[in-house]
Amino acid sequence: MLREWLLFVSAAGLAATSIYVRGFPAFSLSDIQVLCLLWVLFVAAKGLEHSGLILQFSRSIETGQFIPLKLVAATFILSVIVTNDIALIVIVPLTLAINTEKKDILVILEALAANAGAALTPFGNPQNLFIYWRYHIPPADFISSIAPFSLFFLAILLIASIAVRTANDVKAQYENILISHTAYVYGVLLVIVVLTVLRVLPITASAIVPIYALVFDRKALRVDYGLLFTFLCFIGLAENIRGLLTSSLEHPRHIFMLSALLSQVMSNVPAALLLAKFTTQWKALLWGTNVGGFGNLISSFANMITYKLYIRHAGRSELAPFTIKFVGMGYAMFFLGIILYMII
Repeated sequence: MLREWLLFVSAAGLAATSIYVRGFPAFSLSDIQVLCLLWVLFVAAKGLEHSGLILQFSRSIETGQFIPLKLVAATFILSVIVTNDIALIVIVPLTLAINTEKKDILVILEALAANAGAALTPFGNPQNLFIYWRYHIPPADFISSIAPFSLFFLAILLIASIAVRTANDVKAQYENILISHTAYVYGVLLVIVVLTVLRVLPITASAIVPIYALVFDRKALRVDYGLLFTFLCFIGLAENIRGLLTSSLEHPRHIFMLSALLSQVMSNVPAALLLAKFTTQWKALLWGTNVGGFGNLISSFANMITYKLYIRHAGRSELAPFTIKFVGMGYAMFFLGIILYMII
C-alpha cells in the first residue's frame, strides 16, 4: 500500500541523508507542533467516527431524490470538517451498499470531492495543516486563496453527480445505529482542535483530546501512526536535503508545477513537506499540492483509500476498467486545475 511504501522510502531516505551529512536533522518547534496537531486532529476525528454520528448523518441522505448529488455534497462537507480520509471511509462503503447505478463513477466523484473539500481549510488534510502552520498564514488569507479551487471543482462535481442514475425502489438494509453520548464530547473536542489550529486557543489546549481519549475512550487513540511517522521522516529528510542544496525556488508558477507534478510520483503530502523547505511561495505550494491530489492513484492518500474500498467490494474483475476510469477522470480534473491556476 502507498502508506507503507512511503514510510519505508521516507525512513530510508532520512537514514541515508543523515549518514551523509553526519548528523540527525534538527526538528523545529513548528515541525513538532504540526505533528502534535495532526495527531490530536486524528484522535478527535476517530472518536467522532466511532460515536456513530457521522455514519448516521451519511445514511440520512440515502432517501429521497438526487442521492448521488447528496452523497458527493456530503463527502465534500465532511472533508472540510473531519478530513478527507474519514469522509471517504464513511461515505464510500455507504455508497457501495445502496441500490445505485454506476457506483464506480459515483465513488470516483466522491474521491474527487474529498480532495476538493479538504483543500478548503487548514485542517482538511495533512499538507494543508503543514503549510498553514509553517508559514503562519492568517485563516482568512488561507481560505480565500484556495476557495476558487474548492468551489470550482465542487460545482463541476455536483453537476456531474446529477448525471449518475439511481434506482430508488430498493434500499440497503442496515442495523440500527446507536449514537453514543461521546458524539457531543468529541464534537466539542473537535471544535477545540480547530480553534487551536486557527490559533484562537494556545496549542496546549489541544492536549485535552488525547487526555480524554486515554482516560475514557482508548479506541480513539488507534489512529494512523504510520502516517505520522512518515510525516516526521519526510520533515527530517527535507531538512537534510536543504543542508545539501543552497538554492531556493521562488517563482510561483515553478513551485506550482513542480509540486503538482511531484505529487504524481510521491503523493501530495510528502511533496508539500519537501518543497516547503525551499520556498516562501505558500500559495503556489498550496495550489500545487491540492491540484496534485487529482491525477493517478498515488497522488493522494484519499485516492488510495477509495480505490481499495471499491476493489474490495467489487472484486478483481473490475480492477482494470475502474482503474482506467479513476485515472482518466482524475487527470481531467488535474489539467483543469492547472488551467484554473494559470487563469487566476
